Amino acid sequence: MIMAIIDRIRQTIATVAPDKVFVITDSNVAVVESRLIEALDPAYVAVVEAGEEHKGIAEVARIAGELSARGATRRSLIICIGGGMVTDLGGFVAAIFKRGIPHINVATTLLGGVDASVGGKTGVDLGGLKNELGAFHMPLEVFADTESFASLPPVEILSGFGEIIKTAFLAGDDMTRRILGLDPMEATPSMLEEICVFCRDEKMRVVEADPTEKGLRKVLNLGHTAGHAMETLMLERGTPAAHGVAVAHGLLVALILSNMECGLDSAWVSRYASWLRSYYPAIPFSCRDYADLWRIARHDKKNAGTADVLNFVLLASPGHPVTDVAIDRSRFESALDIYQELQGR
Repeated sequence: MIMAIIDRIRQTIATVAPDKVFVITDSNVAVVESRLIEALDPAYVAVVEAGEEHKGIAEVARIAGELSARGATRRSLIICIGGGMVTDLGGFVAAIFKRGIPHINVATTLLGGVDASVGGKTGVDLGGLKNELGAFHMPLEVFADTESFASLPPVEILSGFGEIIKTAFLAGDDMTRRILGLDPMEATPSMLEEICVFCRDEKMRVVEADPTEKGLRKVLNLGHTAGHAMETLMLERGTPAAHGVAVAHGLLVALILSNMECGLDSAWVSRYASWLRSYYPAIPFSCRDYADLWRIARHDKKNAGTADVLNFVLLASPGHPVTDVAIDRSRFESALDIYQELQGR
């Protein structure tokens, strides 16, 4: 697998003919993927400390300064090797350096392979808010090193499956049933490779129709309004939750609201709640935290507008998303109450 990725990247490099190649990665991946990095013979390797807390504007400025000092031009190429943090941050550097230079993403996590590296959304966090600064900048190519998935800790597999089940609900009931029938930790490498291809194809079908999220692309935010709020709350408390784990929990809130607002069959809510309880760690919060979750969600880019509602993506049924559903604070908190009951808390 790794030699195939190296060969395909080299083919892309030969086609693009950059004056210099630069790599952006993190401190963990730099060790694990040293063979890949060395094979690319980069002019410079920018290494970011691993962890979401390092996905900020200070790192962007540092890396951009290094690129400038080493003679990067608009004809240079950036290769981002890592998980979602690296492809988000590295893609943002590529988007703004010299007003945009080409880049390639090589995903080394399941989350990156199924979602984060695909679609051209880039960004960094600001003031504890997820991806508060960002740009649309489509990578030339996206590769997934599925061999590296075998070394991932369980929480990273679960994080990837948070985006996988979201994509399944958007695709339709057949794929949703298939994923809900899986134990994420028992998925084989060949199964994960097949799922990666499915998720990337589904996402690109939406992205190609709406590259800058004017309409259809909003459906990809299913589960993210409440999920991002939970993720940010945990980050504020110094007990970070993996992105896809938070999305998996946020998806349950979205399904509850879908039942309340759009008539989604309650059987889907119950089945998903059971799957979530069976495999995922809890996101610890109580009714005393509802005000903070509301406050955080109000800062989300998707919720520009009046201060008294949140805009949710919901489902009428699997495969039939509904965008821009306005949810007031009372309905939001009612959904959180039901979420707590379904999670046995």
